[in-house]
Amino acid sequence: MRLFRRIWPYALLVLLLLVNSLVWIQREALADWWRLRDYEPSQDIAALVDDTTMTGRAEHLFYVNHPQLENKEDFNMHCADHGEETSVLGCYHGNRRGIYLYAVNDDRLHGVEQVTAAHEMLHQAYDRLNGSERKRIDKLLQDLYDSGQLPSDVTAKIDSYKEQADVNLVNEMHSIFGSEVRGLPAELDEYYKQYFNDRLKVVNFSEAYRGEFTRRKELVAQYDAQLAGLKTQIETNKIGLDNKSDYLKAKEKEISQDVASRDQVAYDADVTAYNAMVDAYNAQLAATRRLIEEHNRIVVERNAIAVQEQELQEALDSRLEPSARQ
Repeated sequence: MRLFRRIWPYALLVLLLLVNSLVWIQREALADWWRLRDYEPSQDIAALVDDTTMTGRAEHLFYVNHPQLENKEDFNMHCADHGEETSVLGCYHGNRRGIYLYAVNDDRLHGVEQVTAAHEMLHQAYDRLNGSERKRIDKLLQDLYDSGQLPSDVTAKIDSYKEQADVNLVNEMHSIFGSEVRGLPAELDEYYKQYFNDRLKVVNFSEAYRGEFTRRKELVAQYDAQLAGLKTQIETNKIGLDNKSDYLKAKEKEISQDVASRDQVAYDADVTAYNAMVDAYNAQLAATRRLIEEHNRIVVERNAIAVQEQELQEALDSRLEPSARQ
């Protein structure tokens, strides 16, 4: 009994140290458990998990942030950086501190929400990487960026982050490469398998909604090229018509002189040349009018596509409109 009384404070101290050590080791798991204890994802949020084929690990990382899909006003309360010149589609506030997604209500842009959900989840995943794993992944990401093998639009997107203060560029690469790049090096592709059962489904969403913009930009460019060609033709025809008009005016004077001089031979020749030029003038005038009609038709079609492109841009613009002055 004396021995017990003598050692029990030390035993209790050791026990407390062991418990504290265990709590410290399991602190992330315990904090996650507490965060998720009463959480129930909405139907829309659960659908994003299914659509992006998130693994159980990824779903856990997503849900500990209580992700929310929000309209413009609510989203701007949580996310919008009014110092940025571009719209924001999602934001991650830090470990377990929230993920917010902008609800894009345009069926032509189906896939934006899925890609954004995957992107923000990968930010949480990056935060959970331990030192040695993060170092390994950082090198793989940087090597891919430096390789020059990325699609130009992805490289441009990464480069745009360089202009923003306090941005961890490799962290952004981690989210963008994982959700938007199809052909990844084998080691990186294997790494992302812990987060997606089929990562290419996320990439498909990305390519689909970006394709809506690409197709319209390409079509506008084609229309612009056609319009430039037609404009050149029309201007050339107008010069030709002016020249023919000048010829006809000169020939009219010659015919008048022929009549005054009663030179039948010259008169017949000049009238024949005059009538031939009138036919040529009228033919070129009709052709020019057709070119102008074609030009105007293409302008209407081109502007309609440009309007669609603007509509898509506006659908992705989460920024609040400026208030009207009273």
